[in-house]
Amino acid sequence: MIKTFINLFKQKDIRNKILFTLAMLFIFRLGAGIPVPMVDTQALLAGLEDNSVLGIMNLLGGGALQRFSVFAMGVGPYITASIIVQLLSMDVVPALTEMTKNGHQGKRQLDKITRYATVFLGLFQAYTLTYAFNVNYGILTNPSIATYLYISVVLTAGTMFLLWVGDRISQFGIGNGISIIIFAGIVTRIPFDFQNMFKTLVDTSSNSAMFSGIMNYLMFVGLYLLIIVLVIFMQQAVRKIPIQYTSSNLRKGKNDVTFLPLKINSANVIPVIFASAIMTAPATAFSFFSETQGLYTFFKDVFNFQKPLGLSIYAILVILFTFFYTNLQVDSQKISDDLGKSGTYIPGIRPGSETKEYLSKVLNRITVLGALFLTFIATLPYLLPMLTNLPNTVAVGGTGIIIVVGVALETMKDLEGKLTQKAYRGFVN
Repeated sequence: MIKTFINLFKQKDIRNKILFTLAMLFIFRLGAGIPVPMVDTQALLAGLEDNSVLGIMNLLGGGALQRFSVFAMGVGPYITASIIVQLLSMDVVPALTEMTKNGHQGKRQLDKITRYATVFLGLFQAYTLTYAFNVNYGILTNPSIATYLYISVVLTAGTMFLLWVGDRISQFGIGNGISIIIFAGIVTRIPFDFQNMFKTLVDTSSNSAMFSGIMNYLMFVGLYLLIIVLVIFMQQAVRKIPIQYTSSNLRKGKNDVTFLPLKINSANVIPVIFASAIMTAPATAFSFFSETQGLYTFFKDVFNFQKPLGLSIYAILVILFTFFYTNLQVDSQKISDDLGKSGTYIPGIRPGSETKEYLSKVLNRITVLGALFLTFIATLPYLLPMLTNLPNTVAVGGTGIIIVVGVALETMKDLEGKLTQKAYRGFVN
């Protein structure tokens, strides 16, 4: 690993890409510390401490939401727009479905539509967030329609600027720019989380209490590292299905068998985002109407992640969305058709409908394990305080670890690929 890092910085092109990415991330973190004018951030911070509703949004924005900075929404509207466009292109809207079949040109058209949708979603989300925060926490110093519109434009502009930064990273830096921005936002919070955890667990009033607290803190760190190892294992885990080429595609005397890999967790972290949105939608909607404060309180209590009923609903939704999104991501019919076109088959399975049914059966079986794993990681931060004496501020696991590990693994693969490419060029030249 150390040798790989040294080799990366020895290559001028790769070193420049890394430095450019770091420069873009510095701009991101600089903007995340600039608060929106006319907002009382202290009142918002006090209100969000016990609010699990906006935890995902604050996580994706790297804590920018609790400071209500110009990047408060992060790339959340773009992620939402991407999911909506992707779902609509799954034989729901024929025009979008046709674009997915047009290769690179169709992909560019879909990306343009997604960005237009991001602007509208960003304006709507910024307005609703500002209104909800002001109703619940009184964050605006001068609440008026002009103020709401001004803040909405500022927040939407911040999101679109982050998309531009992400595009620059993807083009001139390393990895996927949007993923890198989300990754950086989460990682910058980790040192503060460990610092707060130390203050929470370690009591300095006496030597015995301090020793006990330090031991608990070390156990927390060990559990945190163990969960990271588990997430890495599950992110890398695949079910290998043997596939074989027909005799016409083989050299005489050869029996070429390869494997079709199906990831255990094909849905990644999207089901958690879906489930969180469904959980928070009713309470958020009713919070805008003063005459429905009773319904707002009801939904807020029922869908509370820190209560058994709300956590159970959350877990069920994560499982259901994992199966739903996995079957959208992995099209058994398309894989079966591609295998037939390339002259390959699964040993013991007839091409066509039997191959499709076999792939669907295997995919559903491995998704059970992936869904249970995702549910365990997503609910662990809320489950531990219920089962132990740990305070609610203790967060182990959660969506952030899955995102960080996934982005880190993909970025390292990208860097190693660039390094290998340079090595081959050097050998040829």
